[in-house]
Amino acid sequence: MRSPGRIIQFLRNEKLKRQLIKGRGATLKIEGRFESRAREACDDGWVQEDLPPLATTVTVEKAKSVIQRQDSPDLPFAQSMNAYRGCEHGCIYCYARPSHGYLDLSPGLDFETQLFAKPDAPELLRAELGKRNYRCEVLALGTNTDPYQPIEREWQITRRILALLEECSHPVSIVTKSAMIERDIDLLAALSEKNLVQVFISVTTLDAALARKMEPRASSPKRRLEAMRRLNDAGVPCGVMATPVIPFLTDSELEAILQAANQSGAKAAGYALLRLPHELKMLFSDWLQTHYPLKASHVMSRLREMRGGRESDPGFGSRMRGEGLFSDLLEKRFEMASSRLGFNRERISLDTGRFRPPRRQMDLFY
Repeated sequence: MRSPGRIIQFLRNEKLKRQLIKGRGATLKIEGRFESRAREACDDGWVQEDLPPLATTVTVEKAKSVIQRQDSPDLPFAQSMNAYRGCEHGCIYCYARPSHGYLDLSPGLDFETQLFAKPDAPELLRAELGKRNYRCEVLALGTNTDPYQPIEREWQITRRILALLEECSHPVSIVTKSAMIERDIDLLAALSEKNLVQVFISVTTLDAALARKMEPRASSPKRRLEAMRRLNDAGVPCGVMATPVIPFLTDSELEAILQAANQSGAKAAGYALLRLPHELKMLFSDWLQTHYPLKASHVMSRLREMRGGRESDPGFGSRMRGEGLFSDLLEKRFEMASSRLGFNRERISLDTGRFRPPRRQMDLFY
């Protein structure tokens, strides 16, 4: 990798060094690790009014294929797809942020403001599902960016994908932190009648003030739990992901989150320890210093202790749970709370035998 050259970027006052922009998560617009140049902030002593809000831009991406396949032993799915790149939710801890570096964009503010949509994803998926050698396996949505982030309200790519999957009786799993999923209860209920869907709603914290700083454009914790209840009431199996668990910031809430999810009808639960790959460790560390300066060093120190001395561990198995005494205690707490609340007693196995290849577009004319 080339060593980035330095460019001095003059900022008008100390306040602007960390761009506290309402409705945005990242406090920095750092360079991606593949860029050939880097910018360094410097105060030139002038006084300047606050930066204007950052608008969200959406660019159409012409994809050649939409199904991603993987064989990781610590992931419960073999294939996934994402309708969008980048995510307007702005979650500061999102492990997908570094992927924006491949586009020569910042994993910081660009990740949550410069988004890419794949409006032809349903048509591409139709073509892939119609191939003679296609083998039906559960298709996971929401593995990289949220399928129900705010721009889905206008683009409706996720809804069109679900309509296609329902048409051909294809099983799907969904992870989201948005109450917008309630919009598609009609499709989800139809899939559920054939044992073709499972939903997990991510709840990181029950503290609304913390959530507002940490995941500024996601649904509030209260609304996520309400969406969980409505899905379960409609017969759509909806569990909870207490993810990510952040030492000294959210770890004390683990049992309370599981209890609240149980009261909302959840029967399945999972968790994962915070991961900080690549540029994310710089973004998250700066966010901590900005919002929780008295906790910042404690959070990072404990995280390194649970990660074998590093901020992130890419190893299978340990990347989700961590290692050492505190990781073992966290796992034990989760197991005890899950057992007490009756979580994960029955594993849902979605039906892959109902799948029928979708009709080709030309077939519609005959």
